[in-house]
Amino acid sequence: MGFTFGFSGVVLVLVIIVLLSAVRIFREYERGVVFMLGRFWKVKGPGLVLIIPAIQQVVRMDLRTVVFDVPPQDVITRDNVSVKVNAVVYFRVVDPEKAVIQVARFLDATSQLAQTTLRVILGKHELDELLAERERLNSDVQQVLDSQTDAWGIKVSNVEINDVDINETMIRAIARQAEAERERRAKIIHAEGELQASEKLLQAPQAMQLRYLQTLTTIAGDKSSTIVFPVPVDIVSAVIDKLGKREG
Repeated sequence: MGFTFGFSGVVLVLVIIVLLSAVRIFREYERGVVFMLGRFWKVKGPGLVLIIPAIQQVVRMDLRTVVFDVPPQDVITRDNVSVKVNAVVYFRVVDPEKAVIQVARFLDATSQLAQTTLRVILGKHELDELLAERERLNSDVQQVLDSQTDAWGIKVSNVEINDVDINETMIRAIARQAEAERERRAKIIHAEGELQASEKLLQAPQAMQLRYLQTLTTIAGDKSSTIVFPVPVDIVSAVIDKLGKREG
């Protein structure tokens, strides 16, 4: 009698252990990829899921968006400028079956693929495009990366290029280029103003004299300049003649 009770108690304990090991609870953002004797069976969850011990195995997958930083990458642009670029990638698992079966360690695989894609895409553009058209480049990298990870059941929703680091020599060259561009625009604006002024002066009487006086006024504003005022020879001759007559 005591032996029977003891054996029944052991069996009851074993049954309870088996039942507890068969119970899985998946949160709303989790899914379980279930294998039956090593072969894929189905995706279960969320909620309470029963697994047959020793016959079925389950792999838990998180469906939330994952954010990871792409380490700084050395990129040589199309105009042969060396820069360092880092980015942030947002992705999530949309097909747990593919994420488990088609790729090992999908997070590492996506990270390595993002680094390679970033170097390839940015290497096809010039430095000015990297600095001025970052949104378009974000979209290009996202589309290429998303198409490549689709077979893994992964959806890349966004890629953000954070920093584009340029060496000091290139920064100074860009500053000189920007200064030269501003000077070019200033000269063009000044030339257009001179053209319009000359066209207006041609419509007025004594246009050359007015233009001449206007030029003298402009030069007189700079006190460091020496102004040579030309005088007609006939006026000088008349003055000399008058002075000679007074002396005579």
